[in-house]
Amino acid sequence: MHLEALRAYCLSFPKATEDIKWDHDLCFSVGGKIFCVASLEPPLSFSFKTTPDQFHELTAMRGITPAPYLARYQWVLVQEGHTLTPQQQEELILTSYALVKGKLSKKDRVAAGV
Repeated sequence: MHLEALRAYCLSFPKATEDIKWDHDLCFSVGGKIFCVASLEPPLSFSFKTTPDQFHELTAMRGITPAPYLARYQWVLVQEGHTLTPQQQEELILTSYALVKGKLSKKDRVAAGV
């Protein structure tokens, strides 16, 4: 997946927003909470939240590691050379969006309109 394809996919989710944080990371959020982070510097790498079962399964794969600073929350870092298909990437990012959206408080969900 290329950065523009990742960007278009993440922004296709209801009420998803984007902004740049930490000078070189494109962050996608719902209700102010990040569900995917992509590096703006090549080669493309991106991180997202997973379920505990997915976390262990994914980090056993080539090119996927626990995300720095966020691994304890079951975030993974997908780097060049990974073995995920585009369909798997989309499914995993959708899961991340759903997990993050599901953790929003009722007040945050109402404020975000989700």
